[in-house]
Amino acid sequence: MEHTTRIPPAEITGVKGALIKRMIEKKLGKVPTAVGVYWHNPKVLLASFGLGGKLQKWDACDEGLKSFAHMAVASLVGCTWCLDFNYFETRNKGLDVEKAREIPRWREADVFTPLERDVLEYAEAMSQTPPTVTDELVDRLHAELGPSAVVELTSVIAFANMSTRGNVALGIESDGFAATCGLKPLAERPGVASAS
Repeated sequence: MEHTTRIPPAEITGVKGALIKRMIEKKLGKVPTAVGVYWHNPKVLLASFGLGGKLQKWDACDEGLKSFAHMAVASLVGCTWCLDFNYFETRNKGLDVEKAREIPRWREADVFTPLERDVLEYAEAMSQTPPTVTDELVDRLHAELGPSAVVELTSVIAFANMSTRGNVALGIESDGFAATCGLKPLAERPGVASAS
């Protein structure tokens, strides 16, 4: 049974829409369902794209750590779209795919370094309501990464919360990007079904 979003995707029209579709198809091969859903309000879609694009240009924090953090948020919140897409992007960026596939069960997996575990813990702690971040955790990250990288990582995690929670609320689920390029299914989060 095919999943339907809570708000049906809009037809992406107009000059701006045609340009967006071409750019996305060139990069990804297809236009994700999420783009159609957010096309109901192009200002919101373009602002999200703009902020996401700016985040990708930041370079104070390791790209792998930021990617893992986003996936940890997605796993915790239950955003199958973000998990799938970030797993796919991990491969495209030449990051550690085997570690990325273990993000949903990072506490049980033995592949992560102490720093990576701190980053994953931080992502989850920031994503709780209320946040459960501790001084000790931030002190460890600050000692390993420095202040600029911690500020950047924090902002990436905040953006991940915005995007994952929006997708879940609107019923946007995986478009199967990881599966179409032959990546192994993501490990399952204990007690939760796999996202791929």
